[in-house]
Amino acid sequence: MFRRTKSETPQQTATTAPQPKPGGKGRPTPTRREAEAARKSALKKPRNRKEASAYRREKVRIERAKMQEAMKTGDDRYLPAADKGPVRRFARDYVDARWSVMEFALPVLLVISLLGVVFSATFRWLPGLVNILFLVMILGIAADWFLLSAGLKRAIAKKFPNESTKGIGFYAVRRTMQMRRWRLPKPMVARGEKPA
Repeated sequence: MFRRTKSETPQQTATTAPQPKPGGKGRPTPTRREAEAARKSALKKPRNRKEASAYRREKVRIERAKMQEAMKTGDDRYLPAADKGPVRRFARDYVDARWSVMEFALPVLLVISLLGVVFSATFRWLPGLVNILFLVMILGIAADWFLLSAGLKRAIAKKFPNESTKGIGFYAVRRTMQMRRWRLPKPMVARGEKPA
């Protein structure tokens, strides 16, 4: 009953090593001494104020490095509180997937104002035209922001029905004020792509 089968030889049983369990941690369990040493080093108190401030600076540096990396990769665990969560991520993707008037406002307004300053003495009608263009640009920005906020709130209400949309419109508008390549967290969707 407990004997080996004839087909199984002692060499075969010796060479068969135990396979690692799928989903396991992939490393041996640390010994008690190693675990205690790791715990003590984590709980080690600084002896004086200089060590405490050095420890605090190092901790802040590590957290800041994680946050900067998260701003590039979009890792939600280390993002600042203002950018965390699936609703904020959806809002960022919604803004990044569309064209916005505000993205082009700064260069256009700069060119208009320079034209007004340089050629105002030559063309007497130019300052009036510059004022009209400024007004048109400001109205375009206001309309774009209103449409963005309303569309985003509708999309969030459909995708996340139980989530609050408080402050999400201002969050999206603030993101449109930055040029796309300088936005943080970095855009994760291409223009025209539907946000997930």
